Amino acid sequence: MSKPPASKPSRRDDAVIDVRKVTATLGGAQVLAPVSFTALAGEAVTLTGANGAGKTTLLRILAGVLAPATGTAHVGGAPADEKDPSFRALVAALVGPPPFAHNLTLEEHFALVGLSWGMAAADARSRGGGVLDAFGVGALATRFPHELSSGQAQMATLAMTLVRPCDVLLLDEPEQRLDADRVVVLAELLEAERADGATLVVASHNATLAAALTGPKVRLREVRTTHGD
Repeated sequence: MSKPPASKPSRRDDAVIDVRKVTATLGGAQVLAPVSFTALAGEAVTLTGANGAGKTTLLRILAGVLAPATGTAHVGGAPADEKDPSFRALVAALVGPPPFAHNLTLEEHFALVGLSWGMAAADARSRGGGVLDAFGVGALATRFPHELSSGQAQMATLAMTLVRPCDVLLLDEPEQRLDADRVVVLAELLEAERADGATLVVASHNATLAAALTGPKVRLREVRTTHGD
């Protein structure tokens, strides 16, 4: 039997993320058991649990694209809502693959993302290129998305996500398709974001990544349903 969530809501006014008794349903069936936790600035919450426990669902709620069936999910002191411009400026999320433009190189993608959020194009290219360099694949910056392998596309996706400025970073299994050495690099990149003041919520099955992140560990209870995560 799965354990209940590892952390409890502290109801602190300075919590950047405040999740209280949140559940979710799909087609009338429950896909997320009640979960509560808080996270402060500079904390990385690691979500764990069996496949189907609702990790992706919870991240979608925090990203403001799915409303909880019950409970409340506040980010930055307000309900998570992707239609709110101030919320969008606060939160960067990698929950599902982002769209790539077939005719733009990776560095052009970095510039586009940066310009969308008030960065200079050169700064955005530099920041995205720095992430690729950390993974040891800096030469990919001039390639088109369709020229990348599965693992390379995952590193490019992470670079695109980390380019933009944000206070909250939501990541769904960011370690997928990365080898063990690059998972260590990923942990270092995410810890740098956290140390710089960002609040992270990371769903992960990887013990190395989970152990490296500084902050609460929240294990979601398994929901007995035919629906997947």
